[in-house]
Amino acid sequence: MKIIVSKDAKALGINAAEYAAKLINAAIAEKGEARIVLSTGASQFTTLEALIEKDVDWSKVEMFHLDEYVNLPETHIASFRKYLKERFIGKVNLKAAYLVDGTPEGIASISATLREKTVDVGLIGIGENGHIAFNDPPADFDTQEAYIVVNLNETCKKQQVREGWFANIDEVPKQAVSMTVSQILKCKNIVSCVPYAAKADAIQKTLEQEKNNMVPATIMKGHDSFVLFVDKDSFANVDTAKILPAQGCEYTLEYAN
Repeated sequence: MKIIVSKDAKALGINAAEYAAKLINAAIAEKGEARIVLSTGASQFTTLEALIEKDVDWSKVEMFHLDEYVNLPETHIASFRKYLKERFIGKVNLKAAYLVDGTPEGIASISATLREKTVDVGLIGIGENGHIAFNDPPADFDTQEAYIVVNLNETCKKQQVREGWFANIDEVPKQAVSMTVSQILKCKNIVSCVPYAAKADAIQKTLEQEKNNMVPATIMKGHDSFVLFVDKDSFANVDTAKILPAQGCEYTLEYAN
């Protein structure tokens, strides 16, 4: 596990995008193609803005996304399909983009395509409740499905309202289709971009607690290639003396510009 602390969200996005682009380009150089998974939400704005400017042959990149609300039309401001089309897919020349359509019926199709080959880079955000994708606590660490339908908890719903995606908590869908924890861990490299003070509690719990499904992000600490990008605000609550890597693993801490 590597932790990189940037001065603010913009710097975090630049640093994370540079690192992710290197991984993507390495995969293209090795195999002639790359596969990535992208997160959405306000925390990913600066990273995606920087990533689309990188020197990457996007025509050799296949993109998958993590999750989508059940029964939410793509025209809704909170739709993650809309988000990715406007902020990423429409700005680069991808080989292919595979989107979760928010219906249980769509799970089989995207799951089969996803599992055809290894995902080289997963940009996996961490929610205010410690979730990864929409795997809210207590997250299912055991299922071996690629995508499942999950129930959203109250903390997750409040985050969506606070970020401006919905006017009130009653408007937030009760369920979503989410990539599973086990499938996320199959990514060859995991890059987590987590800026802003609103994520400080989640980052503290992720770094200071042992793996547990009440803080789902803790499971990523045991991944062979996990890099966590935080800014000074999201890292503010962390006691570096209490950082707890996964059992048998080590960590490095770096302060960037």
